[in-house]
Amino acid sequence: MKKLITLCFLAILSFASKAQQQQNPVTWTATYKALSATEGEITIIASIEKNWHIYSQDASNNGPVPTSFLFEKNKNYQVEGKATEIGAHEIFDKAFDAKISSFSEKAEFKQKIKITGKTGFSILIKVEFMCCNDMMCLPPKTIDLTVKVQ
Repeated sequence: MKKLITLCFLAILSFASKAQQQQNPVTWTATYKALSATEGEITIIASIEKNWHIYSQDASNNGPVPTSFLFEKNKNYQVEGKATEIGAHEIFDKAFDAKISSFSEKAEFKQKIKITGKTGFSILIKVEFMCCNDMMCLPPKTIDLTVKVQ
């Protein structure tokens, strides 16, 4: 009987710990490409699991946290303008009861930079985003990416 109670307790504990594991339906990568001796482009890609989506950089008054990028300041480069986005589409989001620009499966962002010093440095990028599916939204998340400028 003692073994049965212990086994039941371990099974319940196992299920509870799996339920508490945070879902991570979005993975991010960043790459750098030189356009000239003084210009470059950072490409940031989000790979999004099926049935999930993230939101455009365009803020909405209706609730979701837009995707945003914060580039670490560094004397070797300057950010030029806002990141452009590729692949956004407008959906009616039930969670926010509104039409919102979002990405499914893949989101691509390109940020131009001007090189003001020597190459051979890294740029830290903080990405804030929110992801949802048809049933729920996960809390906004901030991740760090690093890209090497060569």
